[in-house]
Amino acid sequence: MTALARWCLRRRIVVILLWLAAFAGVAVAAGMTGAAYSNNYEVPGTESGQASARMTKAFPNRSGDGDTIVWHTDSGTVRSGAVEKTMRHTLEKVAGLPGVSDVQGPYGTHGKQGKQGKQGKQGKSGKHGDGGSEGSDGSGARQISKDGRTAYASVIFDRPTDDLDVAQVRKVVDTAQRASGHGLQVELGGAGIALTEAPRAQLAEIIGLGAAAVVLFLAFGSLAATFLPIITALAAVGTASAGITLLSHAMTVADFAPMLGMLIGLGVGIDYALFIVTRHRKGLREGLPVHEAATRAVAVSGRAVVFAGATVCIALLGMLILRLSFLNGVALAASLTVVLTVAAAVTLLPALLGLIGIRALSRRERRRLAEHGPRPERPTGIAARWSGFVERHPKLLGTVAAAVMLVLALPTFGLHLGTSDQGNNPATSTTRKAYDLLAGDGPGARQGSGFGPGFNGPLTLVGTLDGPQDRLAFSELPQRLRDTPGVAQVSSPSFDGNHSTGMITVVPTSSPQSRQTSDLVERLRTEVLPEAGAGGTVAPQVQVGGITASYDDFASVIVGKLPLFIGVVIALGSVLLLLAFRSIGIPLKAALMNIAAVASSFGIVVAVFQWGWGSELLGLGSAGPVEPFLPVIMVSVLFGLSMDYQVFLVSRMYEEWQLTHNNRRAVRVGLAETSRVINSAAVIMIAVFGAFILSGDRIIAMFGIGLAGAVALDAFVLRTLLVPALMHLLGGANWWLPSWLDRWLPRISIEPPPEQPGGVRLPGPQEGEKPIVRV
Repeated sequence: MTALARWCLRRRIVVILLWLAAFAGVAVAAGMTGAAYSNNYEVPGTESGQASARMTKAFPNRSGDGDTIVWHTDSGTVRSGAVEKTMRHTLEKVAGLPGVSDVQGPYGTHGKQGKQGKQGKQGKSGKHGDGGSEGSDGSGARQISKDGRTAYASVIFDRPTDDLDVAQVRKVVDTAQRASGHGLQVELGGAGIALTEAPRAQLAEIIGLGAAAVVLFLAFGSLAATFLPIITALAAVGTASAGITLLSHAMTVADFAPMLGMLIGLGVGIDYALFIVTRHRKGLREGLPVHEAATRAVAVSGRAVVFAGATVCIALLGMLILRLSFLNGVALAASLTVVLTVAAAVTLLPALLGLIGIRALSRRERRRLAEHGPRPERPTGIAARWSGFVERHPKLLGTVAAAVMLVLALPTFGLHLGTSDQGNNPATSTTRKAYDLLAGDGPGARQGSGFGPGFNGPLTLVGTLDGPQDRLAFSELPQRLRDTPGVAQVSSPSFDGNHSTGMITVVPTSSPQSRQTSDLVERLRTEVLPEAGAGGTVAPQVQVGGITASYDDFASVIVGKLPLFIGVVIALGSVLLLLAFRSIGIPLKAALMNIAAVASSFGIVVAVFQWGWGSELLGLGSAGPVEPFLPVIMVSVLFGLSMDYQVFLVSRMYEEWQLTHNNRRAVRVGLAETSRVINSAAVIMIAVFGAFILSGDRIIAMFGIGLAGAVALDAFVLRTLLVPALMHLLGGANWWLPSWLDRWLPRISIEPPPEQPGGVRLPGPQEGEKPIVRV
């Protein structure tokens, strides 16, 4: 690290230019290729995944998501002459827009030339088309609610959702909504329409960076030093964001991965730079030349940064053991961001430190240094007093901290995993309004309005049929399904061209996100279909699919693998701490603290998003389930971030323990000297993570609230209260390691050997001992 720091300082202009060239090159390549993000939750081998594959092959025109135009009238019905005339004209205009293939509504099909097709042909081609009941005036009546006040039309674009032009979709929205007025409400929903409501992270970034700049300026008092961590983080995150775009062409990468990487990168990037700049400023105040202070800062704090970054990456890459392509891309994207933030902290940052010189200190500090010379720094103020207070009352403070964490973790026991949909969007969005109109759940909705809560998430039963006997049994299945509790509507069977595959659409009585719908999926699979096939050949060949079933299967797979994943992440992190601090107690306490931070942060997420405490006020939509992949990603990130604070806190305690072998002094000095920088780093992370609540994206907001809450609890409750309290209570047992294990383990040091008073370093390994491996 020392040689790297010196090289970067001597060739600081070259280092800065290399980073600029790397950013420009990757950004240009990403701009030329574009993004290829994909949110594919399907897991190969699950029942819903098999049903989807069969559906795509047999019914290619029915396998995708549908976009809808929904209209509702306050007086009269949608069959009235005025409403029908207005909506016919509107649908014809929409059908003629660029990017639209055709529009299929209750009044007929509208093609590119504006010609109407025969009524009723559209009933089964949209996402919702098979859920309605037969009407006396043709199958077009399926797209009109029972009370006649709500109707919908299916909009079919000429390309997949991921390839749509947002400007063209925006024209569809604007054209359709011009028909609103005079008691007629027109809203739009679907995956394509949602592109016009895609979140923009710029506001969240600006707010987060602004808050971080304020904290840094209060800590440093120097504008030059304030902007160095921000510039370093932006260089790393910008390069990583473009790299993630390129990565999306090589593997499945979720569309929220860039924002997640940005959220993590800004948080850890600014923090890593903060630790190095803080050590550099300390060296300057001690009278060291600029180059020597920067070299020592990178050699000492830079080692801890590399170690901390490695733990974050290990935790993130632990997601690979789940073998889910959807999460593999997220893991690699986030890891790429962390790697680049570490690289920027140990290369770009020292170059910038050499560029600004002594201006890393504030004017007051420079004046004091010139007038009085360097003075030894001793921990004083609030940090020293708090450290002494914890030392005097470890039992009381430890009990209070544990109680706080336990209370916040209680909601985690009610965690319900599922996938949010447009029913969780903000109440002001057109997609949410369309969702509510279809379900009949909108403001002022009356009994019998809409199509029912389950209409937005129908189940699809796909049957593989081997002969006439199978087809006959499959045709009789709808009657049995209609008698099943929890089923609102059942469509007539549909068959592909050679009658080898059949499809039945089942509309539940409950919403897609409710536990009742998940219970219905389970009931169909384990009871209804097997009983229907008793003595026949249908049941073993009928699979339950659809978006709700696929979400349930995805959640089940993740929950089943979650214990293994958490165990691997804890084990790897504990081994790293065992090697670094040569203690059994330190890794065990770290594992318990990490679990406590994760559980408490999940409790906050459950309260806000699942219970809906303040979610609408924050513009995050209505209450709903927690995304199934959230626990995996949050565990990865939180274990890595928690390990950062553990390393920075305990490494200073360990250094003092090596010098004095006095546990009380080691814990007191370590807490007093590191609590200020840990708290400053935590405030910055909380500001950055919290700002992403304003991103407008529910998933990113979940991460923002969860991570901000976890960091706050980790820094202000665990690391500066519970951990030191426990270490005081355990005494010398904190540093116990069996002698046989001590001889067997390789020696790894996060920081250089500590100095004895007077500048004499502690002796290195004695003859016969393993050499120390520096990281």
